[in-house]
Amino acid sequence: MKEIRLKDKTIVITGASSGAGRSAAFEFAPYGTNLVLAARNESVLEEVAAECRELGAQVLTVITDVTDPKAMINLANEANIWKNRIDIWINNAGVLAAGSFESTPMEVHTRVIETNLLGYMNGTHAVLPFFKAQQAGIIINNISIGGFLPVPYGAGYTASKFGLRGFSEALKAELTPWPEIYVCDLFPAFLDTPGIQHAGNYTGKVLIPSPPVYDPKRLAQAMVQIAGNPKSNTYVGSASLLLKLSHALFPELTTKITGTVIRKYFKTAKTIVPTSGNLFNTVDYGMSTNGGWGIPGKPKAHRKYIAAGLAAGLVAGFLLVGLRK
Repeated sequence: MKEIRLKDKTIVITGASSGAGRSAAFEFAPYGTNLVLAARNESVLEEVAAECRELGAQVLTVITDVTDPKAMINLANEANIWKNRIDIWINNAGVLAAGSFESTPMEVHTRVIETNLLGYMNGTHAVLPFFKAQQAGIIINNISIGGFLPVPYGAGYTASKFGLRGFSEALKAELTPWPEIYVCDLFPAFLDTPGIQHAGNYTGKVLIPSPPVYDPKRLAQAMVQIAGNPKSNTYVGSASLLLKLSHALFPELTTKITGTVIRKYFKTAKTIVPTSGNLFNTVDYGMSTNGGWGIPGKPKAHRKYIAAGLAAGLVAGFLLVGLRK
């Protein structure tokens, strides 16, 4: 692989206050980058900025709600004014809401789509004029395997991620006359972030991520690699490719299995009152990189065991669903 040279590159990261965005900020900082960190939570964002400065980065924080097109234009303008250039733009801010479609308020579905889909479109719309003016730039979209695999009881989330993948594919085709402007999509498997703690929850049950879950540091490392050597599509985690393959080969069975597994979990899960989580307002909990769900170890640890377990689970699921037909 080519040597990664990111010193003095100006990098914008949305959703930088926790989870994957916070992890990405810490991963880019030691390269001597100029980080523009964006999120809604000002106090937490300043904490992240302070840590990044200690790691060797220059940092600008911009309080931003990605659902507001004007706020995203302001973010791009502030970044460009600061260093007279934007090199890399990372669309990362995202939210989750769980619940049966009809029990989840439509304003919640709308907010999920505004954040996960329109937020990325707002960011791209804001930065593209700068990239075209300088004839170069990298857009990194953190889409997730949810761009291929439907999530039962997360219809709004699935709609946003499927839509996001389609938007990005169309944009790639549109930008072919600009060979030095790259659109790079990341499809991580389930991540060990606080995101599920922040989720809107209308299931009546405590939510936990579906195993296997991966350290967000692994996704952050992939972002750094892509920033140095742009690549159109990157799958992070063995489970990501396995799930994509499963749905591509057996779409109906895979969808039925995911629904069956979730309903089985709901039968034994602890109850909880409905909450809108961090959809409409910031929260003051779970603002770290990790959510505490993962398996300890290096980012690539346990890969073979996770892949084998997932494959066995898929086979068992196919048999279970097949027997119920």
